[in-house]
Amino acid sequence: MPTADDTPPLAATEGDTLNGDGSLIHRNRKLRLLIPLIVAIAFLMEQLDSTIIVTAIPDMARSLRTTPVQLNLAVTAYVVTLAVFIPLSGWFADRFGARRIFVLALGLFTAGSALCGVADTFDMLIATRVLQGIGGAMMTPVGRLIMLRSFPRSELVTVMTYMSLPALLGPLAGPLLGGVLTTYLSWRWIFYVNLPIGLAGMLLALRYFAESPGQPGQKFDFPGFLMVGGIGLIQVGLDSIGQQKLPLPVIAAVLVVAAALLVLFARYARGVSAPALDLSLFRIRSFAIGTLAGGLCRIGLNGTPFLLPLMLQIGFGMTPVTAGALVLLASAGSLLLRTFISPMLRWFGFRRALIGSAVAASLILAGFALLRADTPHWLIGSYVLVFGLIRSIQLMTSNMLSYADTPDARLSHATSLFGALQQLTVSFGVSFAAVLLSLISLPDHVLTPARFHTVFLISALLPLAALPGFIRLRPEDGAAVSGYRRA
Repeated sequence: MPTADDTPPLAATEGDTLNGDGSLIHRNRKLRLLIPLIVAIAFLMEQLDSTIIVTAIPDMARSLRTTPVQLNLAVTAYVVTLAVFIPLSGWFADRFGARRIFVLALGLFTAGSALCGVADTFDMLIATRVLQGIGGAMMTPVGRLIMLRSFPRSELVTVMTYMSLPALLGPLAGPLLGGVLTTYLSWRWIFYVNLPIGLAGMLLALRYFAESPGQPGQKFDFPGFLMVGGIGLIQVGLDSIGQQKLPLPVIAAVLVVAAALLVLFARYARGVSAPALDLSLFRIRSFAIGTLAGGLCRIGLNGTPFLLPLMLQIGFGMTPVTAGALVLLASAGSLLLRTFISPMLRWFGFRRALIGSAVAASLILAGFALLRADTPHWLIGSYVLVFGLIRSIQLMTSNMLSYADTPDARLSHATSLFGALQQLTVSFGVSFAAVLLSLISLPDHVLTPARFHTVFLISALLPLAALPGFIRLRPEDGAAVSGYRRA
């Protein structure tokens, strides 16, 4: 392996392995930039495709001879597939090697994108969105695992910053990019744009990623995987409430079956050595609080990228490009965070940072109810920028906390469980906001600004519900990552 001062070759060789101590990174300093960059690009593609389709739905519906309401299934199919298939990722990475699975996942996602672009029927689009979701479900957690194994634990703040930024930027940039591509090219380009990026990512991963050795004897928990499918049924039930297409007894039955499957899995997982999702990770206090309490905050915050563009367009009468541009300003807040996330954690620690950002998140969500159609655009943009900053603090610190005290040997299981729960907070956040908006708009279904304001006020309660969890944190939790020490 070349030293940091050598130029070519930079690549990891077949003899290099990801061992969690960062030795590969320290032997070749240029990989410190290349590995995060490759993984971040993959993350950005996966996150963009969760929202980029939203502004293209009217054009797609006309082209595929269906209705915009029915086409919402193209969004749901992708997000639910992500949540359901993420549990496969950890096992595949351990069984066949992280680099191999990351490249395979990129290939599936890229192939799914190409097929979505050529889809000429509604059914074909849904099927190809599922293929895209399977690739994305493995791509994100395995990429996260590669990052965690490539860097020493002392640099986890930097690592999580690289990993979190695409997740923060993607959902916010998606509506604007989708609107621009649809307006000036075609809705099919929202999928074609992934092709060169995906192919480049595959080649770069093969060139620069080190391989982790597989474990051929490890068996996959297929019964547990089927039970975890209850996650998808919950999403189906929530979406059905918002669309009001199924009778309430049927929706209730779907949710009851989903809950029963998840309870059954919780009992079943206790007697299995390698369950599809390792729930014993919740015994690690920092992981439990970062994923569960942090998840409540994320549900409230993740509804905003869905609600805000609709309120600006339908409620305030803005064009899709103007609304998308204003929403994109939240990304600037995310980028600003990078400059002070490390010193903030050193000064305040995880406990104070999470409590403070949860209170601030509640206030900023409630503040959206003060915006009006005649509010100057610069003021709306400034407010959205502050929202992006607060959202980033909450999401990034809870993400870091989840891995801060997790042993290296359990990182593959942690990335699968955290990835599934993180994806659920995205889909649940959108569904929660959509269901509230649908119910509040009964019986006339007119989306007035006041009705959007009500949804924002209700969403503001979710970060406050997370406070009891954050209060349980101790000053030493995650201290090895944050560098925080009590006086």
